[in-house]
Amino acid sequence: MKRFVWRLQRVLDIKAKEEQKKTTELFQLTAKLSETRGRLLAQQRIRNDIILRIAQKKPQRRLAEQELFLKHSATSDKQIKMLKNEVSEMESQQSEKIAELLRVRRFKKALQKLRAEAKMRFVSEQERLEQKELDEGAIISFAADRAGSVSDRHKGTK
Repeated sequence: MKRFVWRLQRVLDIKAKEEQKKTTELFQLTAKLSETRGRLLAQQRIRNDIILRIAQKKPQRRLAEQELFLKHSATSDKQIKMLKNEVSEMESQQSEKIAELLRVRRFKKALQKLRAEAKMRFVSEQERLEQKELDEGAIISFAADRAGSVSDRHKGTK
């Protein structure tokens, strides 16, 4: 029996590797996004903790610390804004990566379906050819037996 060879197998293999690569890229981006979100939350928590501590102090001491906090809060706010922008950018990249991955996955699934259909047709054709050979062998065998019995009858009548 012939071996099944599908001419698009190389394309399917390439798409499988591409899917694997895009999945890895998505995982890396998601990990980086998670880490950046963690930094953002930490910065926000630190700022809020400082505000709460200042609010709990006595009014005379609070004014001096509020002044110091306000002088340095611009830097903190700038860093928080930068982290928010980073998170936003990474989220859009993540959405793009997910869309790319889904496109590759759909294409790969379609190729796998085509391959399965082609293999079923191949197996069916091979079974049909094998059955045809068996039928021809049976016909030849039957004809040979028939010819042999006819010649035996002719020998007996002579």
